[in-house]
Amino acid sequence: MSSAMKKIFLTALALLAATPAVAEIVIGVAGPMSGNLAVFGAEMVAGAQQAIDDINAKGGLLGEQLVLEAGDDRCDRKQAESVANQMIGREIRLMVGHLFSGASIVASPVYHQAGIIQISPGAREGRYTDRRPGPGIFRLTGRDDRQGPLAGAFLATKYADAKVAIVHDGSPYGAGLAEATRRALNEAGKSETVFETYSPEQADLTPLIARLTAEAIDVLFFAGDHTEAGLIIRRMRDAGMRTQLVTGDALMTDEFLSVAGDAGTGALMLYPPDPAKSPEAAEAVSRLAAKGIVAEAYVLPSYAAVQAWAAAVQTAGSLDYAAVASTLAEFTFDTVLGTIEFDDKGDANLPSYVLYEWRADRYDYAPM
Repeated sequence: MSSAMKKIFLTALALLAATPAVAEIVIGVAGPMSGNLAVFGAEMVAGAQQAIDDINAKGGLLGEQLVLEAGDDRCDRKQAESVANQMIGREIRLMVGHLFSGASIVASPVYHQAGIIQISPGAREGRYTDRRPGPGIFRLTGRDDRQGPLAGAFLATKYADAKVAIVHDGSPYGAGLAEATRRALNEAGKSETVFETYSPEQADLTPLIARLTAEAIDVLFFAGDHTEAGLIIRRMRDAGMRTQLVTGDALMTDEFLSVAGDAGTGALMLYPPDPAKSPEAAEAVSRLAAKGIVAEAYVLPSYAAVQAWAAAVQTAGSLDYAAVASTLAEFTFDTVLGTIEFDDKGDANLPSYVLYEWRADRYDYAPM
């Protein structure tokens, strides 16, 4: 090495040694970052990252900057546990996730034991908070046992004289929603004509479409993801069926129409009131739009998870697990979802579900 190069090298080392490390607080996001549900993982990352950017722009949290670490659980229980352990190694202080119930339930004891707050923007199964392993487990989404009763009552009232089929994809989310919907339908005095499981692994929709056709089904309630719902409604239309499709919240993505095409027009779905239309979310929605991001589905709940946690940390004046968990449980927080508070199980006081309808290129509120 020449003397000139050596001098430059030593100067660079001296500058690095003299520059203090930037303090950081790591936040984790875990969900499906690959596969046919990756759109939802991308929404989670977009929402959490925007919240982080907004907090950092105001000076950070407790004098430190926030950074994001994303993990791909592929909606798989074993992978979720693996991701949870990886996140512990990255020293995260908050987990925004996991997205679905099975992954969230498996991962929650890992986070509790490590002293990490977990706020899921999508885990709807009751067990997630009913049996939570510790006080730092929360959710910012509606429960299946609240969505199902509304769906069943709607089907019984709106389609009292119609033949109704309930089909689910075999996942914990799908099976739980389908069972809750059937129970409410039956309690309202109406019986379903078909109750069936269709697993995406079956690949062949022919038997399902054949049965729905043979039974002359007027209304199909499908509890599963947007890809399968899109494929099913296309096949039904190809078979000449005019069956009305009604689903849970999984259709809340533009990718549904990319799969369903014109057949998706008129599909109905249940989801909480759109937070993107609320004044509390206007500024965040605008900043997201400037980046080409639509604030749909899990974007704003993920933003609100970071927002509520950061407010709790600021109020507690500490990152301590017990202190932050206690603060989240005791205080109310202004978020892009509105003013929220958590009950003694860790469930947020979110608005109930409403009905949406897919139009030619977007969804909007539909009359119940």
